[in-house]
Amino acid sequence: MAVTGTVGSGSDPGRRGGKTGYEGRMMKDADARSIMAARPSVGKSHATERRHLDRRSLLRAGMGLAAITSAGGTLFTSEEAEAAALRAPPRVLSLVNLHTGEKINAEYWSKGKYVRDAMRAVNHLLRDHRNNSVHQIDPKLLDLVHALSRKIGRKGPIEIVSGYRSPETNALLREADHSGVAQNSYHMRGMAIDLRMPNLSTRQLQRAALSLRGGGVGYYPDSNFVHVDVGPLRHW
Repeated sequence: MAVTGTVGSGSDPGRRGGKTGYEGRMMKDADARSIMAARPSVGKSHATERRHLDRRSLLRAGMGLAAITSAGGTLFTSEEAEAAALRAPPRVLSLVNLHTGEKINAEYWSKGKYVRDAMRAVNHLLRDHRNNSVHQIDPKLLDLVHALSRKIGRKGPIEIVSGYRSPETNALLREADHSGVAQNSYHMRGMAIDLRMPNLSTRQLQRAALSLRGGGVGYYPDSNFVHVDVGPLRHW
């Protein structure tokens, strides 16, 4: 940038200090040669700077576009996605813990964000009932259960067979059933729920869960429940 500023100043070295005649012409010729020699580097500097600016502009544009689409496949910018989230209806979960009998009807997401008090209440309901250990439930799991409820048109409570599971409880269950309980179960991370829905077959619930492609889906017809988690996509 300093070279560009000097070239664009319009100064005449031959006139500074009272230089005239042959000496002045020599200085002008030398100055002209130095300017001509400098021009290629100026061009390269501009080109390099322009490439950097173009790259930064593209990066900013890329960061400004959120990878969020509507049901019709329309791409939203981050601002449009935020506005759409604010207009979206609240997400409500109706749950009942089969072991404690506790029930909850929680509006856990509203106006584009998760509701802290409702999330705490859900965490408590889904605690390990054997030792009352409470763990934060992954919000993505609640969104998956909410989507599952909407998928099947469920308005009544969802029956929870198992939510959070402490390492101690998980080890105890593994001893009782070596084949059915994973050593590193997603239940221990608040990322899995075993559930059932009244008046809906386990097979129907499993198929609905599989169609969402939200993570793992386990089918347990003998125990009448379906396992869902927000781990990798898989089923058993």
